[in-house]
Amino acid sequence: MNNLVNFLKQSDIFYQFTPTQLELVANLCREVSFAEGDIIFRENSSSKELYVIVQGEVDILFNSNEMDKKGDTVIANLRRGQSFGEIALVDEGLRSASARAAENDTKLLVIGRDKLVMLCEAYPHLGYRLMYNLAADLAMKIRNSGLRIRDQLLYKPPDKK
Repeated sequence: MNNLVNFLKQSDIFYQFTPTQLELVANLCREVSFAEGDIIFRENSSSKELYVIVQGEVDILFNSNEMDKKGDTVIANLRRGQSFGEIALVDEGLRSASARAAENDTKLLVIGRDKLVMLCEAYPHLGYRLMYNLAADLAMKIRNSGLRIRDQLLYKPPDKK
């Protein structure tokens, strides 16, 4: 448990959590391993978990098949300490992208939405800190996505006719 608490302490989404708060979160975690190429979840599937990368890398994929007939496109590559699936904490809607293990022996912590939300309700300061960190993480991801879109639009070579 102590190793798990130390790991969570280094993860961005649990920034500035107290040792007690980290232990409470650690009690909700379960570790899952994936081989390279394994699908963690698919686009348009239901969302009920938050994931934190303990080891390895995860590709976030967008199915662009309808637009350009190329299939899945990697839109982000996430590494140790980064989280994904965080929208599940706020919205139980469908996943907007897929996630795939990018390396062998990719280890993830899986935290169920319902238990984490109950923890946030029982400990409002923990809930506030988690939602603040979540908002900061999502803001950074939105900003980076905006920059990537801008690059694609401004620096895309002209179509050949």
